Amino acid sequence: MGRKKKSLHDYAAEFCDLSVKRHVVEQKEGGERDLVEILYCKSCEIPMSARRDRILEHLASARHYRNKRLEKHTSARLHATTLLMSPPVDFAAGMSVLDQSVLPQSSSFVFQPNPCSTSFSNNVSSPVSHHQNMISFRTSVSNSTTNTVTIRHDMATLNSPSRSSPLYNGFQALGHSQSSRPNGQRHILPETSNNVASNMAMGRYGNGGLMGSRIGLALFGACSGNRALFKSIEEESDCCLLYIVEDCIQDLECAFSTDVLANTRVLRGQDAEIVLNDERVSGIIICSLAEEGSEIVLDALRAGKGVFCEKLLSLDKQMAESCFDEAARCGQPLVCGLYKRFDPAVQFLYKKVHNKALGRIQRIVSVSRTFPSPSLSYIKKAGGIFYDGVVHDLDTICWLLGENAPDTIFSLGHAFCQDIAALKDADTVSVSMKFASGAIVTLDVSQHCTRSIDQRLEVHGSEGTLRMDNQSALGITEQGTPRPVCSQLHYDRYKDAYRDLVKHFLKTLKGKEEPFITKEDFLWTIQVAAAAEQSWRNGSAVDLRNEALDGTVIKTEVP
Repeated sequence: MGRKKKSLHDYAAEFCDLSVKRHVVEQKEGGERDLVEILYCKSCEIPMSARRDRILEHLASARHYRNKRLEKHTSARLHATTLLMSPPVDFAAGMSVLDQSVLPQSSSFVFQPNPCSTSFSNNVSSPVSHHQNMISFRTSVSNSTTNTVTIRHDMATLNSPSRSSPLYNGFQALGHSQSSRPNGQRHILPETSNNVASNMAMGRYGNGGLMGSRIGLALFGACSGNRALFKSIEEESDCCLLYIVEDCIQDLECAFSTDVLANTRVLRGQDAEIVLNDERVSGIIICSLAEEGSEIVLDALRAGKGVFCEKLLSLDKQMAESCFDEAARCGQPLVCGLYKRFDPAVQFLYKKVHNKALGRIQRIVSVSRTFPSPSLSYIKKAGGIFYDGVVHDLDTICWLLGENAPDTIFSLGHAFCQDIAALKDADTVSVSMKFASGAIVTLDVSQHCTRSIDQRLEVHGSEGTLRMDNQSALGITEQGTPRPVCSQLHYDRYKDAYRDLVKHFLKTLKGKEEPFITKEDFLWTIQVAAAAEQSWRNGSAVDLRNEALDGTVIKTEVP
């Protein structure tokens, strides 16, 4: 005699994270409706296969671990909030019903959802109308009698994204409408309101409350983003991060704090449509690298979302133009992440240069050495040193001088790292430029810095010189010390720039400012970067005096 096959309820009893959910299935012939049982995961709210190996594989997955942790944080917050609002309520009983989606097997339970109206009858209800949805459940009782439970949902009210009715109805159903509850009866949350906890975990209600006037944001490609940007989003009080879209979920804990992850819904790239269709999301922050992020930019703009692209939009001119043109057509802001313009020290230099405080600008020297060095995989995807490092300094210099591009440009470079040399790229470059105004500019860019980030800028004019030195919180400058006294990372140096850049993006979403970096600015910047790379590869200067803003593929192809 073989072993008895385990039922769905046996699996639910063995694994506490699983439960059995009942769905109504309408038969085509006769119009009768039957209940179909499905095994599903309570934390992830997805159906499960009735196979032990598949169940164990899911319970050990990162997705299940994350959702269970979010459920724990949400349950604790919901429990504390409910106790404050209504101390007499037996919240434990309410939560047991909140997590239970199986239909009760006795007619002694009374559904009183709000704003849904519930009626009990022995007959099938009227047909479905346009604004209301009628669902009948047939439940069997021990004496073989059959009762029909009819629930009428006002779908227009329940589906409205601008209402907070699910949270309100959840508290009301848990006992906050004491006067309307008959004696001896307890309220049970309807299945449509069972997502109160998940809504809070998704960030719909912000940090434990309604979003209010805060702007809803979503972030794509977090693992390619900058820590200074993430910290600025966390600290900004005018926005609320609702979604993080990232396939490498295991790396998120290093990028965001526990509080942010507990109040933000994390999705994989294949579920991006959920974010784009959510009306609560006003802005999309894209940290994905150029060729990966350009398609997301177009999809977000077409969905009516403003976009902040931290990396370059694209190395293809036509694709970059398409992004700006789509933003203009959709009436949405497109903010580019050329962050060094927003550094307070650079902003100060800009004001002095344009106020003629230094007279006629004659010479500019810029030093930009990163610490720690970027990973090899990142450099490969980012397009190399000219499109990840040099491009930001080129944008800053052209902006300071008020000129689109230099007349001539010449570059020298070398790869001291063998892995970089294998990519046919350089890790240390020197770029010399001469502008129409006569200004001579030298850029020193390197991916090697042994102790701390090195970021300096000197502007020399006919009437004076201003120099931006490395910034230290202690105001200490070290020379010749065996160990770094005050090591500074890229995150520390440019946290103020990213903070102001995030604030600028939020203002563009509110319509208070136009995007600071225009289409023309962006296209000229990457075209000059392409000329700098071309000069390095060819070993000769590039004359840009007669160059128009043309060319399809901006990045130089390596033979």
